[in-house]
Amino acid sequence: MKKISTFLMFVFLLSCTSNTIFEKPKDLIPKDTMSLLIEDLLLANAAKYIKNKNLENQINYVPLVYNKYKIDSIRFTSSSFYYASVIDTYKEIIEDAKNSLEKKKRYYTKLKTQLDSIRRDSISKSKKNLTKLETIKDSNLE
Repeated sequence: MKKISTFLMFVFLLSCTSNTIFEKPKDLIPKDTMSLLIEDLLLANAAKYIKNKNLENQINYVPLVYNKYKIDSIRFTSSSFYYASVIDTYKEIIEDAKNSLEKKKRYYTKLKTQLDSIRRDSISKSKKNLTKLETIKDSNLE
């Protein structure tokens, strides 16, 4: 009896594996567009907690992303479910979005470093000019 119950438990566990691939939706978002869409959605979700120019935060930018790609949330959800059922393809999409975000991060980090360097140089030049002006002012007073 113990062997039979162990065997049945083993068969039950093996039968639980899911190999379900959802039916391809009629309005499936192409792979490259899906990657860009996910990238923009990640940025929109991250931007929700950052204040904008008007010092407002908690703004939901996701509808703007949907408008940019001229899709709705239902189309995105159905495409996402389909791609999630095809794991290798979904992994490629996510990796593309991740790599693109990392590339943008490196670009903006480098740009920020350059701007900070320029700012530091201009501050140091201003201090030198101020020192020169003070010495000229002091020499004229004497």
